[in-house]
Amino acid sequence: MDKPEKEIVQELGSVRIADDVVAIIAGLAATEVEGVAGMSGGFAGGITEILGRKNLSKGVKVEVGEKDAFIELFIIVKYGARIPDVAWNIQENVKKAVENMTGLETNKVNVHIQGVEFGSRTSEEDEV
Repeated sequence: MDKPEKEIVQELGSVRIADDVVAIIAGLAATEVEGVAGMSGGFAGGITEILGRKNLSKGVKVEVGEKDAFIELFIIVKYGARIPDVAWNIQENVKKAVENMTGLETNKVNVHIQGVEFGSRTSEEDEV
């Protein structure tokens, strides 16, 4: 059975961290990186946004164990960005954010580049 939360038992009681919380932290940390245009959430993420709710864990899969986390991110990069550098920066930023905020050790942060955003055309390009 899938365990949706991480539980930390201490003297005063227990603390539970839901997988969704880790996914939101990872998603926000990834979108802070220069060169990231957005997250690729697929069909379900698009429906959520159409209904007016922003899905903060869009494009993130998380598996949380006893003391560690395995994170997969599905990213759309901006055209012109150097993809290996963007991916490396995402891995570092996500690892740091998740470990600092949750205390979980991040064993893996896999980055999947799903597309490239070409930005809007300028008026000069329209004239040519």
